[in-house]
Amino acid sequence: MGYRVAVIGATGNVGREMLQIMVERGFPADEVFALASPRSVGREVSYGDDKILKVQNLETFDFTGVDIALSSPGASVSKVHSPRAAQAGCVVIDNTSHFRMEPDVPLVVPEVNPEALAGYKKRGIIANPNCSTIQMVVALKPLHQAFGVRRVVVSTYQSVSGAGKEGMDELFNQTRGIYVNDPVSATQEKFTKQIAFNVIPHIDTFMDDGATKEEWKMAVETAKILDPDIKVHANCCRAPVFIGHAEYINIETERPIDEKAARAALEAAPGVVVVDRRIDEGYVTPAECAGEDAVYISRLRRDRTVENGLSFWCVSDNLRKGAALNTVQIAEALIATHLAR
Repeated sequence: MGYRVAVIGATGNVGREMLQIMVERGFPADEVFALASPRSVGREVSYGDDKILKVQNLETFDFTGVDIALSSPGASVSKVHSPRAAQAGCVVIDNTSHFRMEPDVPLVVPEVNPEALAGYKKRGIIANPNCSTIQMVVALKPLHQAFGVRRVVVSTYQSVSGAGKEGMDELFNQTRGIYVNDPVSATQEKFTKQIAFNVIPHIDTFMDDGATKEEWKMAVETAKILDPDIKVHANCCRAPVFIGHAEYINIETERPIDEKAARAALEAAPGVVVVDRRIDEGYVTPAECAGEDAVYISRLRRDRTVENGLSFWCVSDNLRKGAALNTVQIAEALIATHLAR
């Protein structure tokens, strides 16, 4: 006997990816509901190669009898409808930022802190972390276990798909416009500056200390997921890439660390693939990780500016592991440990 599953925000980039990943992984769903805003009602979305789902109205949908909701509609929408679904007995796995730092809502990456899943019973909601945090903590977990990570300095190069379809459209339209000599200002709506052929050191809103909220998220989410004693300093940039986030990560550890031992720890870790050859093309780029599930690690080397230091390159598909895949993996782990029939 399978499960009844609702996908909230089914017409968005992440919602569509959730539906595709459910099919790919053989998710045990007997019935799937595609939900979105009233303006999307009646639209059709694909569920695998041979099944089409009609989009239903999230605002009037009755969650009674639905087992699990995979939710990615935006924080303000989730604030209203995730608790409504949970009150009806549906376990909500929420991909928005709204619930992440609430103390009674578990924030989960299955490869890192699956034990936190038990906390879903408090509110009926499990939060999915920020995309840039997810790939980083997947890489940090085996290194923390082996060497004790004390401090992290990370610089991100995040793709425009992290800003939704509008971000992808803006990069496409600006790139095309530049080639035909159209003014960039005509297509600049989503980002604060030109994104085509440029890098923008600004993601989300600015905070009082000069950090952006994206940078703050990486620090506080790492503390909640992995270890509150790990200090994180993040520098987040938007790069002219459609899919795939890249991060250069420097760590300082309690115990001595070297490339060989770090590589062995990473190679043994779930969800991690190490591609680290010191030759041309001996590393993975965002273009190569698009459509893949793993977190890829390259450019492992000692950081000799600190006593126990290591730096490495980390890339992952932000729409998959950074959002939709992690959400589905949470649901799979929840079924295996708490909702098994």
